Amino acid sequence: MKIQDIRHVGLLSSAIATHAEFYLEVWGLQSAGEDRHVRYLRGASSEHHILSLHQAERRGLHHLAFGLDGREAVDAAATELERQGTTLVAQPDDLDEPGGGYGFRFLDPENRCIELSAGVAEHPNGWSAGKVAPRRLCHVGLNTPRIDQVVEFYTEILGFRVSDWIENQMVFLRCDRRHHAIVFNRADYASVHHVAYVMANVDDVMKGVSNLRAQGQEPDWGPGRHGPGNNIFCYYKDPAGYVNEFSSDIEYIEDDATHEPAVWRRVPETADLWGTAGAPSPDIRKAMAGDPDPGWAVKDINADL
Repeated sequence: MKIQDIRHVGLLSSAIATHAEFYLEVWGLQSAGEDRHVRYLRGASSEHHILSLHQAERRGLHHLAFGLDGREAVDAAATELERQGTTLVAQPDDLDEPGGGYGFRFLDPENRCIELSAGVAEHPNGWSAGKVAPRRLCHVGLNTPRIDQVVEFYTEILGFRVSDWIENQMVFLRCDRRHHAIVFNRADYASVHHVAYVMANVDDVMKGVSNLRAQGQEPDWGPGRHGPGNNIFCYYKDPAGYVNEFSSDIEYIEDDATHEPAVWRRVPETADLWGTAGAPSPDIRKAMAGDPDPGWAVKDINADL
């Protein structure tokens, strides 16, 4: 299964109007459509939307979307997942959301809803917000109490590759040459850890920090540079308590066939090679732990799956 890239993430929100306002007015995204229950937001790239906010009474992951190359690849992926005993919650079909496309959704071993799609409409031109302008998703971090089972599913069934580990605590998975599109962190329960957005370069990361500071938003952790992935980072909490990351300069794997995952030590120098960010505070660690997420359930998010 040749997943090409990470497309967008859907998050549950109890106040999507206020939540969306943060991303539009502070974080630097633009609207890509809306209805009564969902807000769709785009970055400064051609990808139709990179974030959707879904009305719900709790926090958690609504779905996580990845791209495939064409309708035939979508149909083949659905057939293979059903053959493997994976639960499909939506069969391949035209997608009924802004941007359209063709795709389907299924559940991973911890009941997360994953979308695979192709043919989603693209924006003809990028844009410059003049302030903070994330381009697209970099990666999504997820907490899991079953890290070995989850890694096996994402690598053996979905075709992701392990780029690196931090001891047996955290694993970085890629679907293309970019060092990671998903990060799984060993925890007591499944939840959203953080969402990382690509900035064009380190200058844009620092301009983003400056622009958020002008609006009264101080970093919760960073700036710094991670060991695994070598990416520059700066973390913030949004109004709903989700953790966001500005990220740039991530490592690309030069030779996918010969890459050997490293096992990094779980020490402060691994988290921040520069030593500028300091240790994450108890507050940001609590936010990264998220709320226990039971995953897809009709009673929580039945309207728009």
